[in-house]
This record gives sequence, structure tokens and C-alpha cells, in this order.
Amino acid sequence: MQNIVKKHIEDVLEREIVLEKPKDISLGHFATPVAFSLAKELRKNPMMIADELAQKFENSEIFENVSAVKGFVNFKLSNNFLTSQINKALELKEDFAASDAKDEKILLEFVSANPTGPLHIGHARGAIFGDALLKVGRYLGYDITAEYYVNDAGAQMDLLALSLYLAGRENILKKDVEYPEKYYRGDYLVDIARLCAEKYGAEVFEDVSKEQELAQFAKDEVLAMIKSDLSDLGVEFDTFISEKSLYDKWDETKAVLESTGSIYNKDGKDFIRSTDHGDDSDRVVVRENGIPTYLAGDIIYHKHKYDRNYDKYINIWGADHHGYIKRVKAAIEFLGNDSSKLEIILSQMVALLQGGQPYKMSKRAGTVILMSDIVEEIGADSLRFVFLTKKSDTHLEFDIDLLKNNDSSNPVFYINYAHARINQLFKKAELTVEDVKDASIESINQDAQDLVYEALLLGTVLNEAFDKRDMQKITDYLHSLAASVHKFYNEHKIIGLDNQNQYLKVLSMVALSIRTGLKVLGITAKEVM
Repeated sequence: MQNIVKKHIEDVLEREIVLEKPKDISLGHFATPVAFSLAKELRKNPMMIADELAQKFENSEIFENVSAVKGFVNFKLSNNFLTSQINKALELKEDFAASDAKDEKILLEFVSANPTGPLHIGHARGAIFGDALLKVGRYLGYDITAEYYVNDAGAQMDLLALSLYLAGRENILKKDVEYPEKYYRGDYLVDIARLCAEKYGAEVFEDVSKEQELAQFAKDEVLAMIKSDLSDLGVEFDTFISEKSLYDKWDETKAVLESTGSIYNKDGKDFIRSTDHGDDSDRVVVRENGIPTYLAGDIIYHKHKYDRNYDKYINIWGADHHGYIKRVKAAIEFLGNDSSKLEIILSQMVALLQGGQPYKMSKRAGTVILMSDIVEEIGADSLRFVFLTKKSDTHLEFDIDLLKNNDSSNPVFYINYAHARINQLFKKAELTVEDVKDASIESINQDAQDLVYEALLLGTVLNEAFDKRDMQKITDYLHSLAASVHKFYNEHKIIGLDNQNQYLKVLSMVALSIRTGLKVLGITAKEVM
């Protein structure tokens, strides 16, 4: 809707404008400050210019009123225009606010947690944000591939093998075990050890030389666990890329870096000149023992990404990876690629409370709060919504007990209740949306008109949320729209009035916006509460 209005104004004024939404809707549904930018050019007072511009819209069918207010030109939409927009939306149904396919391919990498244990609550934040970005982007017509980078090489795999070996000796063979200072712990390893014994026999934990077999078995089981937990959260990936499988391409990748003079040897180690691109220091890519570092794996992976020729690459990383940004982007440039095509979004950690106290850690996980435990306790929809109520790069703290409340303190309940309330009104009236879709809304009151306007803004909200990578815009919008529904419901009698069907048509539009907004966040709106 906003794009239609903006284009109409630009056609009339024959210039591009900035279109804003006034905080006070009584001033108009939209406003433009274009008179201020014209004041210098025309050498006139912006208030005089605004008056002159407003007069150009006297015969517009889109606007009921256009006025000049303190230099701004304010636009109030007509009921005829709102009616046409509702009719289009109700005809589109589940495709309302969707966009045509865009000629842009995006590779979106997120989660990419090490396959050494089940996902914890911190991983959940990146998973939910990434999946919401994916769903919103696809709804808006972007061609997006969701990818998980499996870090199945390096020291963490050796440590996983050792941890499984020790868990097997202690719990399967019933041997006394002396654990080292660093190892993975948790009941999940005992479960994997039992599965390992079933497949290979308990004697597998007698032979320390079986390290590679143990590492591979453990990785496969943990990855299956991760995929299952993500599926329970409503998160699916198109591709999984193994770090280990990419190391065969290191010599080829290193040769490209050497050809650009971006690698040098010092003290038996190979360094990449990442300081050339703003890094604090040059970074080691090959150790003295000839083994590539973790950074080398990232370099190979990003070459692999660029070799697949996407238009844009988005990585969602944990906040602890902040220091990797410049070194990875440096490597991308040294490989002859455009690092500006890579966008890195950082996801901050989460503090979880229960009844105002820190949530107890899971014995199954060892020292973390399992994502699966929280999904089981409050449901995937509630977890998804609350994780999207803050920008991903800001700290998030929430109390899971709040998400069990059946009142306005629980935002998920509050929004679903608004949607269910509208459905209940249709049931009381013994009507369907199809029955009221042709009702005229020309005579609706100001409150109903404002409700229609707010519901029709969903498309604008979705585009702004995706462009700014800020899913909070959608959750804020849905909460505000639900508040408007509850206010309208409490202040207006609907069933049995002469204009009952007009009001129901308005509310059917609102329900469609709530349902669609939740859907693109991966949440199913409730029909009944």
C-alpha cells in the first residue's frame, strides 16, 4: 500500500520524495517533508511551498484530504482507496503482502554450531533469527539458500573422540576414569556411548587407537541430534557443508593467496596479511607442523561460497566471532572477490530466567541450558517470538514463566488472543470472510478506518524488517496491531449492528495481517484460545 501511495505522490509532484508515517495519525496517514528540501531551490518559505503542493491533490481519488502542516504535506487516505486495498488483500489471502520474485540470489549461513553437543539456548537465538530472516526474505521474493557449516575438523573433533572414549569406559566398561581438564560432558555422551557399543561392541572403548571411528560416530550422532532439535523449532536447512571435506582444497586456495602475495612465512608458520585490510595483526593460516588453522578452514569455505556465484552472502555469527570479520574479509579480497558482498550479522547471548531466578542448567548437556528443554517447556512458537522481540545484536533477557501466562504480559498470548477474538466474532455472527468480502466500508468510523490502515501496513513492515535485518519491527507491529484490535473490541459493539458486516470485513483484514505476520516468523496463529 505505501508503495502505491508513494508512487502516486511522486507522479503528481514529478519528483522523488521521502514518505513518512506521522506519529499522530489524526494529522494524516502519511506525510512528506519535501517542501523543506525545495525551500532552498525555490527560495521560498517551506510552509508556502507545502500549501502549494497540497493543492495539487484536490481531485485525487486516493486521498480524502491533503493538508499542509508546519511545512509538511500530510495525506489522509480515502475510504474508497482503503476499500480497494482490502479487496485486493482478501483476494490474495495467504499471499497478502508477498512480493514477486527478485533477481537476487542470497546464501544465508547460520547456526553452524560445532557438532560436539546438543544446541544450547545461545544457539537458538541465531537459529531463530536466521530462519525468520530466511522466511521473510523468501516471502518477499528473494532466492535464498539456507546453509549450515559443519565444523567437523580440528581439535574439537579430537576432544569429542576422547570425551566419548572416556564416557564409554566409565559407563559401558565400568572402569575408573581420570578426566582431563578439558573434555565434553553431559548425559548425551553416555547415550552416544551406548549406541556406539551396540554398533561396534563394548571393546571399542578398550582401544584408544579407535579415535577416528569414535569421532566420526559421535559427530554423526550429534549432528542428527542438532537437526532434530532444529526441526522441532521449525528450522530447516537446504545444504550442510562439511569443513573436513573442504580441506582437500587448501593447497588450491593457498596457491591463489600466494599468487597475490598475501601469504608469507615467519618462524615456520604461514601468515595472511590481514593487516592490509584493517586487522589488528596478521593471522596464522598454517602452523609449524604444517596443519592449517581454523582460519584456513574459513578461508576455504568462503572461497567455496563465492565460487557458487551468489549475489550476496549473509553470515549470522555469535558475538564472540567479532574479531574474525576483518580477517575473513581480508582473505576474500586476496582471493580476488568482493568482500562487500559478504554481510556479517552478530547474535548476542541470552540470559534465561525462571521465576526471576537464573534458569537451571541441564544435566543432559553438562554446563549449558539446552534449547530442546526450553522448546519442550514453552513451545517453539513462544520461543521464536520472544527471541525476535529484540535486535539480534542486543542483549536479551527473558523469564520463561512470563510466556506461560494467559494475559497481556505474554506477548504471544496477547497477539493470538486478538486473532482468536476475531474468529469468535465471525462464529457469533454465523458468517465467513467470504460472506462479508463485498461489504462497503465507506461509512465506517475513524477507529475502524485507522484499524484498516494499520493492517494494510504489513507489506511495508516486512520490507523494512528484511532490509534492516531487524525482525523486531515485525513483532512490534504485531503487538501494536493486536492492541488496536483489543481496544476496538472493547469500545465497539459489533454483532447485530446495521454495519456489522462492514466491521467484520475490517476485522477480517486485521486477522489476515496477524496471521501472515506470524507465518513469516515461523509461527502459526491460533484460531481458538
